[in-house]
Amino acid sequence: MEIKLKELETRIFPRYEKIASGLKTKKESLETHYSQLITAVTKQGEDLHREINIIVNKLKSEIDDMKTISLASLNEKENEIKNIAAEVNQCILDLKKILDSNDISLDSEYKSRIEKFRCLPPDLKVSLPNFSPHQINKEQFHHMFGSLSALSISTEECFYKIKPLIDEPELIATIETGYKPLYSVTRLSDEEIWTFGNDKIMKLYNLKGKRLKSIKTKSGNIPCDISVTRSGDLVYTDPDTRTVNIVKNKQIHEVITLQGWIPCFVCTTSSGDLLVTMVNDDNKQSKVVRNSGSSEKQTIQYDSEGKPLYSSNYLKYIGENRNLDICVADNEARAVVVVNQAGNLRFRYTGHPSTTKTSFIPFSITTDSQSQILTADYYNHCIHIIDQDGQFLRYIDNCDLRLPLGLCVDTRDNIFVAEYFSGKVKKIKYM
Repeated sequence: MEIKLKELETRIFPRYEKIASGLKTKKESLETHYSQLITAVTKQGEDLHREINIIVNKLKSEIDDMKTISLASLNEKENEIKNIAAEVNQCILDLKKILDSNDISLDSEYKSRIEKFRCLPPDLKVSLPNFSPHQINKEQFHHMFGSLSALSISTEECFYKIKPLIDEPELIATIETGYKPLYSVTRLSDEEIWTFGNDKIMKLYNLKGKRLKSIKTKSGNIPCDISVTRSGDLVYTDPDTRTVNIVKNKQIHEVITLQGWIPCFVCTTSSGDLLVTMVNDDNKQSKVVRNSGSSEKQTIQYDSEGKPLYSSNYLKYIGENRNLDICVADNEARAVVVVNQAGNLRFRYTGHPSTTKTSFIPFSITTDSQSQILTADYYNHCIHIIDQDGQFLRYIDNCDLRLPLGLCVDTRDNIFVAEYFSGKVKKIKYM
């Protein structure tokens, strides 16, 4: 009951509130659009003076009718969403009442409707009409004045469904990598993972623990981090040579070479860019840089007040969320720092004071299909799961986790956890 209540309060109800807010924005945009239509029609009517007033008034009337229909549709949809949200809120109140009561019969009689609320209603899609003015021709002004495109109102099915977190995360597979210690894991496919440890060899394994491929770094140095591009090429950073490298057809190419800065951790974005965390030579500054190939596109270093967003330590694992937020696990700052695509700070997550024994010190970070952020709490032997707005959801603290370091998630929202000392990669189902 408590888990269902928490899901309703923290995950489902806010989604309905967000949909209702979106409908309000659409209504405001609708007002602006129809106002622009009226202005365009009026201007065209003024050019033709009194002889086309009949057409002007007729089109104004059509616009008002369309506006009335559009607003009625949006109001109806808004009321529907508000009613569902009210039902969700009532379920929350009912569950709280049951939880606060000692009456067992209430618990047994309660019929959960949470499955109904997990499927979000279809979105309302309004194709607004546009006015297309024609060149004025007095002989054919009825035809040449212009016309309104048809108003179209339809619903667009929402294929997104909120996935519930399962009560007890389940260990699905364990892969022995042979590394001791093991530093990282990243996904090539749902059946294959890249890893590396305390040597210059990066290894590809399948879920049965069979090594499929080995690649030695070009310099012979231990990489700092690895990632995989959308086309399946391995990427790794080499702090000693100040390079970010990509492996294509068994050939290693340096795509980024730095001066004055040292590349640390890397991830591949949905657009194919590389996000790289960097520290300068004297370890007093750090930043995140977005690169398209070898070209630098964006630098993220300071907040709106000109203060550094990140600590100067090199330990900053990085990932991109489904909503294009950039998520950094800042080890020294003991925080997950999340900025939007433009580089503006959204929030900092500094842990959750529940069952952890020592201070929250995040290491690796990854995100899933629900835009949830998962980060490894190394010293507390657990994984924190927070939502896209920084709200704590739960821990993954079972499955005999010991010193989790590297993380990645597959397309089915299973998490791979690289354990530092054991050299094992554990695949865990949590949704």
